[in-house]
Amino acid sequence: MSSKIYVGNLPYSVTDASLKSNFAEFGSVSSARVMMDRDTGTSKGFGFVEMASSEFAQAAISALHGMTVDGRSIVVTLARPREDSAKAGGYSAAGYNASKRADVGYGNGGFGGGRY
Repeated sequence: MSSKIYVGNLPYSVTDASLKSNFAEFGSVSSARVMMDRDTGTSKGFGFVEMASSEFAQAAISALHGMTVDGRSIVVTLARPREDSAKAGGYSAAGYNASKRADVGYGNGGFGGGRY
């Protein structure tokens, strides 16, 4: 069973390869990825590392959490599952969800809808 680790507050100079090599000291690394900004192509300052076992992951977390890298204290924790972002309304797999506001929408005002 593999364990996914969140690594936050990374310096922008950290790459996938350097992240993988730093975690490889604690065991077998399945994957290491620094999240990049879609528009600029620069690092977002966080990434994810997947270790081969939970023992390797715990060893890496306890050793690296709070460590200073290029003047930044990094955060190393177990990754949490993604939260569902369809709560705010809009299109989703379940269909269109209107906003929870009662004053917005059709039938609440003159020509064209509700108050803004």
